[in-house]
Parts: sequence; C-alpha cells; structure tokens
Amino acid sequence: MTRSARRTRRTRRTLQLAGAGAAALLALTACSSSDSDSDSAGSDTSASTSAKLSGTVNVFAAASLKESFTTLGKEFEKAHPGTKVTFNFGGSDTLAASITSGAGADVFAAASPKTMKIVTGAGGVTGTPATFVRNQLEIATLPGNPDKISSLKDLTKSGLKVVLCDEEVPCGAAAQKALDAGGLKLTPVSYEQDVKSALTKVELKEADAAVVYKTDVKAAGDKVEGVDFPESADAVNDYPIALLKDAPNAATAKAFIELVQSAEGQKVLTSAGFLKP
Repeated sequence: MTRSARRTRRTRRTLQLAGAGAAALLALTACSSSDSDSDSAGSDTSASTSAKLSGTVNVFAAASLKESFTTLGKEFEKAHPGTKVTFNFGGSDTLAASITSGAGADVFAAASPKTMKIVTGAGGVTGTPATFVRNQLEIATLPGNPDKISSLKDLTKSGLKVVLCDEEVPCGAAAQKALDAGGLKLTPVSYEQDVKSALTKVELKEADAAVVYKTDVKAAGDKVEGVDFPESADAVNDYPIALLKDAPNAATAKAFIELVQSAEGQKVLTSAGFLKP
C-alpha cells in the first residue's frame, strides 16, 4: 500500500470516529432534553394537583338559606371532588355569637348587615362582607287561609294566634320594622329563635299565621299559604357573606363564596325566591 493510500485511509477512519462521537452526543442531548421535559411536565402536574381544592368547608348560614345553600353545597362538591361542604343553619345572631366565641367556621352568611357587624366588629372576617341577595317578608297562613288574612293589620285581630321571630333575629327585626311602618302593634303568642321555627308553628297548626320570608313560604309548598303586604317593602333585608379570618380551609371557602356570587349561584337563589342584591 502506498504512503498516499495509507494517509487517505487514516483520514477516512478519523472522520468516521468523529461522526460516531457527534451522533452519540446528539443522542445524549436528546435524552437529557426528554428527561427535562418529563420533569417539567411532572412539575406542572404537581403544581396543578397542589392547587386542587380539597377538604371540608364549614358554612354558618341564616336559617332562611337552608334549601338554596344545601343545593349549592351539593353542586360545589360535584364540581370539586374531594371537597365537602357542611352547614350550620340558625338564627344569624346566634351564629354570630358562636363565631365570636371561637366556633370553627370558614364562611358566614347572615340575614342582615347588623348581625354581620357582630363578627366584623370583633375583627373576625377577612376583607369586606358582600351583599349577595335580599329577602322580603310575607305572611304565612294555614292552607286555604281559613282566617281570611289579607293584610298585616289583619294579624292584630283578637283571637288570632300569630308567631313572630325574636326581634334580635333579622326576620323579627324586619317584622317589627314593617309593623312600625304600618303604625301597628302586635302581641304574638310566641317569639321564635329563627324563621324556620316560626314557620313550623303554622305548619303544625300551632299558630294561625307567622311573619316570615317569601323564600320560606315558597320552600314550604302547600303546607302554608302566602299573603303579601305592602309594608314589607319597608323591611327588605340585605344578606352579606364573608370569609372568616381564622378559616381552617380558606382557599376552598373562597371558592364556595365565589359560587354563591356567580351567575349559577344567583340562579339557584332567585329560584328560591330571593331578590338580587
């Protein structure tokens, strides 16, 4: 083999080795890039998982919200698997007192700004409470309205058994405001601690009538009959909702409040008889 041929052969071998090395380097780079992309996707998935809502949200809400909030709670749980919404329904003043005494709650939905102020005054909320619905009073009578009640004044008739909410409860304060607007005085057979208790007295025929909210009359169906009265326009209650300062599950609680304020939430609430804020 001539010197020139040997030189050509060595050059060809060098080029082959260089090419193999470059190919190996490209393969290594591609593998590293693939691993990096995989790690990035894993990070994205992890971030998405960490942002997923979970856990229990404990909502303290006015008794008049029972039917609509129960529906919204079920919708929330369905939309966010792994979450649970629990409720404590009752008189807003009693709920406010429980919250300021340290009850473990995430959200407070009150039937009046006055009862919400009990909590805000104690520094118990995060941010500013927002009015999400309003509610108007109505007279609930026995089915068929046997006593022919057609006005608020009719409730003052002798012998008629009428029930009101306690004046410390928003529905009771509103009823008194309506009576004052009409220049009327009424002595009920009992004062109840929340609107559902007042309505139950009529449902059980333990009372002839009660002043409650339109939403409660609607929820009762054919168990009672509703009678509108003009003075109710002077006693419409705003309902505020707020995230509580020491909420154990703040992120999920905020999402529930967003549902309540959303178009979907408002549809459920207005269908129950609430007025838009």
